[in-house]
Amino acid sequence: MTERRAAIELRSVGGGNALRLAGYAAVFDSPSEDLGGFVEYVRPGAFTRTLQGNRLDPLALVHHMPHLVLGRRSAGTLRLAEDSRGLHFEVDMPDTTTARDLAVSVERGDIRGASFAFTVAPGGDAWTVTGDRVQRDLHDLDLHEITITATPAYPDTEVARRALATLTAPRLRVARRWMETL
Repeated sequence: MTERRAAIELRSVGGGNALRLAGYAAVFDSPSEDLGGFVEYVRPGAFTRTLQGNRLDPLALVHHMPHLVLGRRSAGTLRLAEDSRGLHFEVDMPDTTTARDLAVSVERGDIRGASFAFTVAPGGDAWTVTGDRVQRDLHDLDLHEITITATPAYPDTEVARRALATLTAPRLRVARRWMETL
């Protein structure tokens, strides 16, 4: 069964007419929202096997819709890497109506998150129950996609696509500080 989770930090990079979005599709050790009686954590290394292998070809989508493709790892338009913070990605957005509309919605703040779809490898998760609290730790996942969405399940992250020239001074300081962390 393929599962979907949401968590992202996103920014636009580059110049000219080309749009590249970069951010984190998953942040390690950050709790999800309640997912129906349990809280979930993605643990460091959860995506390592997928990223080192060629068996899977993750996509970047809009709202988990397979006909709204933004990028693909094998095409070189989606780049994925784990770092100490989480699953980092960069996607070179196509010059399509969907991508342009998405960029506007992210810039306005209407879309603030992302998600990822995965299956758990055998033995790749661990469940603990403490009183009435149920927790799932994800250690080894097959990553199928990342997706930009308005309904993230991991609340610690956000999406932002802003041109630095249009930012007010306080937001410009935050944007610069954010870009230094990537």
